[in-house]
Amino acid sequence: MKPNTAPTDDEGYLLDPLDWSESFARTVATKENIELTEDHWDVIRFMRDFYQTRQVAADARFVIKHLSQRYGTDARNRLFELFPYGYVKQACKIAGMKRPRAWSTG
Repeated sequence: MKPNTAPTDDEGYLLDPLDWSESFARTVATKENIELTEDHWDVIRFMRDFYQTRQVAADARFVIKHLSQRYGTDARNRLFELFPYGYVKQACKIAGMKRPRAWSTG
């Protein structure tokens, strides 16, 4: 596996989401003490597809709606079980999104 060399900001968010790779995701997840499971990859793939289609990062409500197909009304809790330090802090960073400016880190 080639090491991640994509440019990031001071907080570790990619400067260009097109530089993202699975290797980048694994590296960031390790730093965040997250062992990526299939559920994590499902969220990450959804976020990447959303970005490719719309050229904007999905906010948490779109991810929760996606997860609700599998987890029903417990989808919000599941998202925060997967990324316990917050959607922006962990999910967006691992999925290779730029740090959203207007969002809180929760």
